[in-house]
Amino acid sequence: MKKKNIIVVGLQWGDEGKGKIVDLLAKDADIIARYQGGNNAGHTVVNGDLSLVFRLVPSGILNDKKICILGNGVVIDPAVLFEELDALKNIGIGIKDRFFISYKSHIIMPYHKRLDIARERLRGAGMIGTTGRGIGPTYEDKVARLGIRAIDLLDRNLLYAKIVLSLKEKNYLFKNVLGENIFNPDDLIEEYLVYGEKMKEFLIDSSAFINEKINDGFNIMLEGAQGTFLDVDHGTYPYVTSSNTVSGSALSGVGLGPTNIDEVIGITKAYTTRVGEGSFPTELKGGKGDLIRDKGEEFGSVTGRPRRCGWFDVNLIKEAKRLNGATGMAVTKLDVLSGLKKINICTGYMLKGSFIDHLPYSHADYSETVPVYQEMSGWEGNISDIKSLKDLPVNSQKYIFKIEELTGLPINIVSIGKERNQTIILKSILREG
Repeated sequence: MKKKNIIVVGLQWGDEGKGKIVDLLAKDADIIARYQGGNNAGHTVVNGDLSLVFRLVPSGILNDKKICILGNGVVIDPAVLFEELDALKNIGIGIKDRFFISYKSHIIMPYHKRLDIARERLRGAGMIGTTGRGIGPTYEDKVARLGIRAIDLLDRNLLYAKIVLSLKEKNYLFKNVLGENIFNPDDLIEEYLVYGEKMKEFLIDSSAFINEKINDGFNIMLEGAQGTFLDVDHGTYPYVTSSNTVSGSALSGVGLGPTNIDEVIGITKAYTTRVGEGSFPTELKGGKGDLIRDKGEEFGSVTGRPRRCGWFDVNLIKEAKRLNGATGMAVTKLDVLSGLKKINICTGYMLKGSFIDHLPYSHADYSETVPVYQEMSGWEGNISDIKSLKDLPVNSQKYIFKIEELTGLPINIVSIGKERNQTIILKSILREG
């Protein structure tokens, strides 16, 4: 069997269930590498009595002997990282020689988190809805050439000089604009040198490592955080994250060329959710929206914030397909829709009297966008233990086939529950005969 290299990407606003799918696919991958984001998003994996939330470590780490990597595109809060690694150790998951970090990864510092929270407070009613975990300011420092990289934590003089330089501007903002306490570099240096010493054994050149392993016959799976429409360029700007979440970012986020990728698998829920502020044309407020939220346990795995819930939006998926070059799709949480008598699928929007089949180009038009729906009949019963597509209720099959038809994306996987085994595999992804 020929092994394939794939990218797994969220097709909506994140929270699509990537953790479960990555964990599921990891059995056929040799290396699982994360390419962007930080601990502002989480992947939840449930297997029997075990339920873990991964904010940084790729969820594939639960698969024995698999190599997991945090690429150079990831921003890392060392405190969160070692909390996760300790949690894995406590349940007997070994990471020696199979967990690595790019030495080029940027480090989230305490002043990044304080700046994140203070700016959001200053925005007032116009807040973005960030998690306050310092992700955005860390990426800002990266672009401004003020960032601290993982390798810098091993050099006292270099680290101290970089902290001093970064705080020149930030301490002025804290004191004179944001009304916050300033930072003393001497209060930070020792703590982060300790982190550097703990991180030292994991640091590698992720690009050289991954390319060498591919040449040796290994296959890879690249995973990101959030979803397509939180991409800083292609998402519902300005209500987006601070990095590029689309599949193209996966390559720069680990240091890999595009000719190495065989498939791009998009993950979508059978409905739509988003956390925080920003446009959401198919949002259901109250009633069915609350029902879906409660049944689907739609609360942020990291923040605990309730997710906004709404109907499946074909326009999002078609645009995400184009942006990511998606070749296949996994649909999650189909079981949550069981019991609804009628289910809507958004097939387009009305905007100022005209029909459009894409998100509005201007943020100013979002509030005037009215979804156009195709109604479908629902189904009854618990479907979580069904093993094949043909055994699903007829109307749930029709719903899946309609999604496939309208989006133009072949469905490879259907998830019908939280457990790893509550999954229907329609097509092998990482291997081909």
